[in-house]
Amino acid sequence: MRTFIRVCLALVVAVLLGVVAARPTAAQGDDQPDSDQPDSIVVLTGRADVDEGDEVDNVVIADGDAVVAGTVRNGVVAFNGDVLVTGTVEDEVVAFNGRVTVGEGGVVEGDVVSRKRPVEEGGGRIDGSWERWNAGNWNRAAGLFTRLAVWLAVSISVLLLGLILALLAPRAVHAVDEERRAGLGPIIGWGLGLTIGLPIVAVIALATVVVAPLGLGVLLALGLVYFIGYTAAAWLLGRRVARRASTFLAFLAGWAILRVLALVPILGGLVWFAAVVIGLGAIVAAARRARGPRFVPTEARAPAPQPAPAPAPPPG
Repeated sequence: MRTFIRVCLALVVAVLLGVVAARPTAAQGDDQPDSDQPDSIVVLTGRADVDEGDEVDNVVIADGDAVVAGTVRNGVVAFNGDVLVTGTVEDEVVAFNGRVTVGEGGVVEGDVVSRKRPVEEGGGRIDGSWERWNAGNWNRAAGLFTRLAVWLAVSISVLLLGLILALLAPRAVHAVDEERRAGLGPIIGWGLGLTIGLPIVAVIALATVVVAPLGLGVLLALGLVYFIGYTAAAWLLGRRVARRASTFLAFLAGWAILRVLALVPILGGLVWFAAVVIGLGAIVAAARRARGPRFVPTEARAPAPQPAPAPAPPPG
C-alpha cells in the first residue's frame, strides 16, 4: 500500500507541475543545457528515455517501455511496459504489467515492484527487495476502500438531511410517527407502490415524446426521493427504540442503527430497501391525512373532558 500511494502521489505531482512528455532519443544531444531538462517525465504512450548524463526526478509512463541510462532521483513507474535500467534509480522501480531489467552498470537503490521477476545482467544490481505485483489483492483493497467511501458519503448525507428536515418541518416528524402507530399495512402498500412504481412510470414516460422530459426529471429525482424515505425510516426507528429521547437524539439512534446494518453485505441492501419502502409509505400516508382535519400530534392533544360529578342528594 505504501508503494501504491507513493506512485499515485508521484504521478499527480508530476502532472500538476507541468511535466513534459517523452523526448525522442535523437533529439536529446549531449550538448543540451541542463536547464532544459525536465524535472519529471510523463508519457501516455510511446517510450520514456532518460539519456546518459541526464537527471530527472520521476519517470511515469502509462503504455510503453522506460529506458533509464541517466539518473532518476526518485522513482520509475510503468503501468503497461518493461523498464530497462543501465543508469541509476535512487528510489523504487514499479512495473505493474511488465519486467524490470537492470543491465550492465545499472543500479536500483530502492525496491522493485513488478508482475514478473526482475533480471540483473552484466553486473547490474538491485539494492532493495522485489515485491510481486498482485492485481487481485489491489483490486479487492480498492473495492473495499470504494465501498467504505460510499458508505461514509451516504451516512453523512442522510444525517444532514435528517437534521435539516427536523429544523424545517418538526411537525412532519410527529405526523409520520403517528401514521406508523396507526398500522403498517397502508404504509407498506404506499411505500411499495412508490419505490417500485416511480421508476416504471419514468421509463414509460421516456418512451413517449410528449412527456419524456417529465420521465427524465422523475429519474433524476429518484435518488433524492429514496434518500428522503430512508431518512424518514431513521426517524421512525429512532422514535421506536428511544421513545423518551428528544427528537434529535431519537433520529441519531435510528440513523446509527441503519448505517451499522448497511455495512453488512446483502443485509445492508435489504435493510435499505425496507427502510425506503416504510419511510416513503409513512410520508404519503401522513400527507393524505393532513389533507383532512388539522393534524394534532397525540402528545399535544388535550385530554378529553371528564364528566361533571353528579350532585349529592339532599340530606334526609
